[in-house]
Order: sequence, then C-alpha cells, then structure tokens
Amino acid sequence: MTAYVVAKYRITNPKGYEAYVPAVIPTLMAHGAEVLVADYDSVVMEGDAPHTTIVIRFSSKEAARAWYDSPEYRAVIHHRVDNTEGCLVLTDQWTPPT
Repeated sequence: MTAYVVAKYRITNPKGYEAYVPAVIPTLMAHGAEVLVADYDSVVMEGDAPHTTIVIRFSSKEAARAWYDSPEYRAVIHHRVDNTEGCLVLTDQWTPPT
C-alpha cells in the first residue's frame, strides 16, 4: 500500500539547512520516492503550524523505512534535524471503507 512521509517544520538556521535539499534528493530518488509537495511558505489555516510542508510518496511503509534508515539518508539527516524544529510522520494512503 502506498505510504507518505509528511514533514512540517520551521527552519531555524537557513544557512545550515541549505545543504539538506541537494543532499536528500539523490537518497529519495535511489529509493523510488516521489516528492509531491515541497512548500516553504504553506498557508496555515488553523492552529499554529510551521510554514514548511513536505509530502513524499513511497510504494509502501517498508520502502519509506528503508529510505529513512539507509546509510545514505542517515549521512545527511543532520542537515535537517540540526537546523529545523517540527515533525516527520509516516502514514498509509487512505482507503475509503467498502
């Protein structure tokens, strides 16, 4: 079943974050991921949420976990976690009830 990684975060150190995007893209492509949303100026309609929204599609939760746990991603993750505040979640695609 298709799965999604959804990130919502606030960039706290733009200079430190600069290296993340060019470093993470090859790791995603190597794992067959598709970036569906990459918006650094999301409009918050309710609540208090950070303005960065990223949505990445994977073929399954297992595929997403394989990317997240891969040595290639582990080598670049610090560019995001050291320079942002927020969250990253892994979720299944919604399937309507039958």
